[in-house]
Amino acid sequence: MRKAGLLNAPIARVVSLMGHTDSLCIGDAGLPVPDGVERIDLAVSAGLPGFLDVLPAVFGELFVERAVIAQEMPDGQPAFHAKLLRQIQALEQAQGNTITVTSVPHEEFKRLTRSSKAVVRTGEFTPYANILLYSGVPF
Repeated sequence: MRKAGLLNAPIARVVSLMGHTDSLCIGDAGLPVPDGVERIDLAVSAGLPGFLDVLPAVFGELFVERAVIAQEMPDGQPAFHAKLLRQIQALEQAQGNTITVTSVPHEEFKRLTRSSKAVVRTGEFTPYANILLYSGVPF
């Protein structure tokens, strides 16, 4: 058993197999998972686990180079968006790099998930609480 960090074996496996520019999606309970993309379902009930609870565990294992969110998030969920940006800023400081965050229309976001290594489904019930994390290299 791992003594610290990410304990979820399927997520740890996917992260360990990721190379530079590969993506991993962390999504809310309603985000559709495209056929052919691995679904890692963490959802237990409404809100459990929350998106913002899962994200730091993944951040502890994945060197993030860039991220993509839905452009609807800042206006539709401003408080959630601000919390997400704070977590990304903390990761930038921990990793010592700048993480570019771009936004695309939600429909385009869903199309981009088709090339993800996996979609991690949380129990989050906040609309647009989804992110694509693109792997970088720590050297």
